[in-house]
Amino acid sequence: MHHPGPPRFVATGETTQLAPRDPDPGASYEWRVVDAPPGSEATVGDAPVTEFTPDVPGRFALGLSAPDGDHRLTIRAFAASYAGVDVEGGSGTAIRDRDAEHAGLDYAAARSDEGVGPPRIRLDATVEDGAVDVRATVASNPESALDASDLEVTFVVDDRDVAAAVAEGRTNPRDALDTSRTATGATLTVPTDAVPDRLRVHAVAVAREPDQELRFSVADAVAVERLDAAGNPSSAPAEPVSPSAESVSRPADAERFRTVRLNDPPDWTADARVYEVYVRTFADGEDPGETFDAIADRLPDLADLGVDTLWLTPVLGHDGMPHGYNITDFFDVAADLGGRDDYEALVETAHDNGMRVLFDFVANHTARDHEWFEDAYGNPDSPYRDRYEWQASGEPGTYFEWELIANLNHENLHVRRFLLDVVDEWAPLVDGFRCDMAWAVPDSFWRELRDRVKAIDPEFLLMDETIPYIADFHEGMFDVHFDATLYFQLRQIGRGAAPASSVLDAIEERTAVGFPDHAGFLQYIENHDETRYRVECGDAAAAAAGAATVTLPGVPMVYAGQEIGQRGRRDVIAWDHARTEVRERYERLLATHAEHHEALGPAGDLRRVDYRVGGVDGVDGVAPSERPIEADGERAHPDDVVAFRRGDDATGFVVVLNFAPGEAAVAVDAPHGDRNAVTGEECVVTDRSGADRIVVDDVAVVPLEV
Repeated sequence: MHHPGPPRFVATGETTQLAPRDPDPGASYEWRVVDAPPGSEATVGDAPVTEFTPDVPGRFALGLSAPDGDHRLTIRAFAASYAGVDVEGGSGTAIRDRDAEHAGLDYAAARSDEGVGPPRIRLDATVEDGAVDVRATVASNPESALDASDLEVTFVVDDRDVAAAVAEGRTNPRDALDTSRTATGATLTVPTDAVPDRLRVHAVAVAREPDQELRFSVADAVAVERLDAAGNPSSAPAEPVSPSAESVSRPADAERFRTVRLNDPPDWTADARVYEVYVRTFADGEDPGETFDAIADRLPDLADLGVDTLWLTPVLGHDGMPHGYNITDFFDVAADLGGRDDYEALVETAHDNGMRVLFDFVANHTARDHEWFEDAYGNPDSPYRDRYEWQASGEPGTYFEWELIANLNHENLHVRRFLLDVVDEWAPLVDGFRCDMAWAVPDSFWRELRDRVKAIDPEFLLMDETIPYIADFHEGMFDVHFDATLYFQLRQIGRGAAPASSVLDAIEERTAVGFPDHAGFLQYIENHDETRYRVECGDAAAAAAGAATVTLPGVPMVYAGQEIGQRGRRDVIAWDHARTEVRERYERLLATHAEHHEALGPAGDLRRVDYRVGGVDGVDGVAPSERPIEADGERAHPDDVVAFRRGDDATGFVVVLNFAPGEAAVAVDAPHGDRNAVTGEECVVTDRSGADRIVVDDVAVVPLEV
């Protein structure tokens, strides 16, 4: 179906891209404004892929004439400035032109509007007594003085489902719905006889802070699906459904439904542990064409390490650059790595070893050696010319002065068709996509990609590389986001430029910029683009930083070689010179995460605690000192240490991280045991006052006691 997808929630003056889905490049598509608020003069372009910028607040209805009929798209505009973190290039929803000037910004430096950030919202649905209730639970921004009861909720029923209900002869759901305020948000109610095979409801929370422009949340969405007599969805293909989808049991002779939260990450990410493989040096020294086999040979060792998700850097045909991101053939693997059968065998071997595989999907550009570009460069008459962006100089559009790539033109239907065909080629083989330069690709494409892959595999993971992260990317696009903010702060701590406690500020930043509580984050201290942490910050800080990625709420990642003390960023992995103590430390950390993921994983609570830091002058009868300690050789400074709580009181932990070269003794204001779950050893001493202190080298994970 060519319908352009779910409704959009935007600010006045904010441009959003419109595109038909599953496009036929040879077909005709025409956009128009069907309905607009009073006073609007907003128009829409005449190209199949175009842009729309609302000029006044209110509800806009846009029409798309396509080969399969006429479609409607709701755009709800609010009188607000763009809220949240901003990165150049945007996502197709942008307020400035695309260029590369942001390349000079500090890595992961946040750029937020002044004032209080946006609120948050969560939707849940139930079916009972002949009605569907969609409950919106809202929360104010942490910096806001507003209560949940002060926030407004705007619901929008998906236009696709309105059309389906009318086509089935049912009451238009929008004509039958009722909304009511609650203490924690609002409820939308629709009688079940107005529900088509699938009903999707979207909503945002709206905050009106005193003396500040309106702010609105990242939208959330929930679906209600009719089930047939066998308990299967009546719609085909099925709406994305996770194992946690709630089935609503009804009497055998009555209607049955199930409810699905559409923006939750796959359930398996709750205890995932990712390992990045830079494919061309991971098993260097092998003969050409044997790399996939060599990687497969090491998978049992990685399983023993404790990782369960494998991210492989690009494996497709390329221009000879070792990173593989300059792709020349999107439909076949690189010959220097092996054949298609070898790649599929590697994926199968990973699955046999209990690992999922992530495919590195590049949608922003091709290599200049790609056949399209070779024909289009310097040739205005080339049929491929419009498939790229071009500068006034005649050079292709690119970012960061990268000379060997050319940006694709996502307004071209041939490009969109091509990229969707690439998705169809590789998604069935793997368990998820790591999406390269996601910020440089329009959000209309990512929304379509999500619906496309989730309809086949609801547990398919979509992870974006967007630096800095953008909260809106969790709205019907991605499940898990690169947390470059945490990465950057861990580097600052390791350099001695920020206190260890600032790591908690980095986690809280997620909520401050508007990410909903159900968003997932990839936590890392290094990758193929960054200097090894230990090279920049030293071994002691590297040990604590690695432990931070495992004990803070998110999905931990290890970059190949990190677990053996590798120093080179993209060098051949020195397997024969592995530092055993580093490997064993990561094995213990990842095993602890696996055993206690409910507390330590993405869903576990994170709470600050009061703590006091002293040095360890000795263990046998000599109490730790309470004085502030200057950074000096092996001694810890109070700013080198942070403590926090994870999980609930019954099954939770106190976590202490120490970035200093020497041990620290930390008194924590929370009842806790005396054994470090990571090492299995006792880790508590008593000072002169009789208070317990946790002795920590790099990390201590100590059970709470009720």
